[in-house]
Amino acid sequence: MQANSGSGMAVEDDCKLKFLELKSKRNYRFIIFKIEGQHVVVEKLGEPEQTYDDFAAALPSDECRYAVFDFDFITTEKCQKSKIFFIAWSPDTSMVRMKMVYASSKDRFKRELDGIQVELQATDPSEMSMDIIKARAL
Repeated sequence: MQANSGSGMAVEDDCKLKFLELKSKRNYRFIIFKIEGQHVVVEKLGEPEQTYDDFAAALPSDECRYAVFDFDFITTEKCQKSKIFFIAWSPDTSMVRMKMVYASSKDRFKRELDGIQVELQATDPSEMSMDIIKARAL
């Protein structure tokens, strides 16, 4: 575990291990991370058979989170592909202080997760709709 010199935030090793499992073994469909005190921790793991709707429903409506989602799709050339999305979830209804903490720690946390292909910022569910995910994946 290393502390972030910029924001003082530490990333638990478990965050990196679970991300590696999602990336290499595809054990999870998604991972939701939360900041607890001075640490980023794993809050929820999505089973491989869970859907994007399950993932979106797992995000709290009034609290910030970081999340990664492994999105499977078929390209226009009919190729099966997958992209790992990093989503910075910061709903308008969450506390300003928490939004600032999540915003200031995001880049450092994201660097710990090697293999993210697309980043999305969302303040409400419409900003991370399936249409947007599909458009960003291609």
